Amino acid sequence: MHTPGTVLTTLALCLLPSLTACAEQRTPADVEAIEQVIDSFRTSLINKDKPTYMALFFSDKPEDIGWQFVSEDRRLADIRRAKPDAIKARKIPSNNFISLIDEAVATAEPREEKFFNTKIDTDGDVASVSFDYSFHANGAKENWGREMWQLVRTEQGWKIFSVIYSIRDKRSSGEG
Repeated sequence: MHTPGTVLTTLALCLLPSLTACAEQRTPADVEAIEQVIDSFRTSLINKDKPTYMALFFSDKPEDIGWQFVSEDRRLADIRRAKPDAIKARKIPSNNFISLIDEAVATAEPREEKFFNTKIDTDGDVASVSFDYSFHANGAKENWGREMWQLVRTEQGWKIFSVIYSIRDKRSSGEG
């Protein structure tokens, strides 16, 4: 006959190897490598460094990388005054990760995306990153919101697979 304490102890001992395996998958090295991807993204925009920026992504083809924005409601209402058919989350093929760096490279004005409240969740092979952001052009904050990335760990390191983000700006209901 088993006592309740014996059953719980046996169960805990059986689960211990799987818990250790899960804990070992998320290493400080993974988190540090993902933080480096975030920093390289930020600095490549500042430095107008397209080769470094492009190397951060899983593919160099826009159709392979998810890239989607969602307009905040008050911002969308303002846009609809001029463009009644505007929708909250429209897929615009020309709005992609390559157009972001190309626009930064093409202008003499500085471009910078700042990140705050970063959270990284990974099992060592896939990761999600979320943060608050603000985008600055020529030193002025143009828009802000929440951004989320999904990354995969490849033989070449961590790569961005998709990006989704909300957009708030001066038309929005409150400055972020």
